[in-house]
Amino acid sequence: MNHPTPTTASPAQLLADTKHPLHTPAGLVGDTPVPWIGEPFTAGGRGFWAKLEGHNPGGIKDRTALHMVRAARERGRLLPGARIIESTSGTLGLALAGAVYGHPVTVVTNPGMEPLMTGLLTAYGAEVDLVATPHATGGWQESRRRRVAELLATHPDAWCPDQYNNPDNVAAYAPLARELVAQLGRIDTLVVSVGTGGHSAGIASVLRGYFPRLRVVGVDTTGSTIFGQPAAHRVMRGLGSSIYPGNVAYDLFDEVHWVAAPEAVWAARRLARHHYATGGWSVGAVALVARWLAGTLPAEDRIVAVFPDGPQRYVGTVFDDTYCREHRLLGHLPADRPDEIAHPADRTVTRWTRCTHICDPLAATAGPGDAAPALAGAAR
Repeated sequence: MNHPTPTTASPAQLLADTKHPLHTPAGLVGDTPVPWIGEPFTAGGRGFWAKLEGHNPGGIKDRTALHMVRAARERGRLLPGARIIESTSGTLGLALAGAVYGHPVTVVTNPGMEPLMTGLLTAYGAEVDLVATPHATGGWQESRRRRVAELLATHPDAWCPDQYNNPDNVAAYAPLARELVAQLGRIDTLVVSVGTGGHSAGIASVLRGYFPRLRVVGVDTTGSTIFGQPAAHRVMRGLGSSIYPGNVAYDLFDEVHWVAAPEAVWAARRLARHHYATGGWSVGAVALVARWLAGTLPAEDRIVAVFPDGPQRYVGTVFDDTYCREHRLLGHLPADRPDEIAHPADRTVTRWTRCTHICDPLAATAGPGDAAPALAGAAR
């Protein structure tokens, strides 16, 4: 019979290695794990590290929601007990922040929000306000933002974080970047999705301070306008945009990849089957790009991919065969490498595509033959 090996450690030493009891739900956020993603998802001997933000109660947005609310309270912009009103694709961060700091929360979303998320937001005390139709040019995001403006007019004391343009959204991710440095020691390449621009700018700017030669690879979705492509219908939620978020730090990026929904589904499902570390649209898209980089960059290059959330939200979409068949998302094996364009204005992309010419679409409207300055890696 095998018996446990007696330990010589004192109770004090044992307690020092455990997490302390938590007084508020905010203590559940942060210190997320970083597992290695290798074969069979990647080629033999190659792989990347994945920061699993799905281990936060509601995903990566928990970090910024708590930080933005705390900062607004400290500056007197958010009064005690005042309502928080914001547009969202359906993350839980603001519901958590409202519970922690004692604020009622209204989230404005659209019919694409998963029923699971609607139910959880309601269970956590948030009010869900649904817009019915997309804006003619700004899509669902602009429609939601206009509804937020209407609600703010009826609640004079209410506060909107405006996550697309709030610098506190960016600042919130400095702890995540420092966690990565403590966990991995050295980082050569960061692969990160881009939506509001908050976590890509916040993580990359801090890491560049530690590693001046850091390569930053942004991941967007086809149909998104962020990096200069024309707006189009988008199936994926959580990355991409139909507007131009002010928080996107174009000068930090070395390249951008646009990924289509079927390609993200393939990657998310393969991760689930072989690594038990997966998520939804953003995770699939980021993982696909990190997988390719792991096979093309030198073997000693240390690649980190940020996985913004876990799989639970996507049980009825990414991981649902009926949904995926209805949207023609199954049976599309991604190419071994991305297509490439020299400039975002070259053509409209519909599959996984890469571009190393980064420019702010609002600041650089010139075409490929004009003298619009590229910003890739300008921070270095």
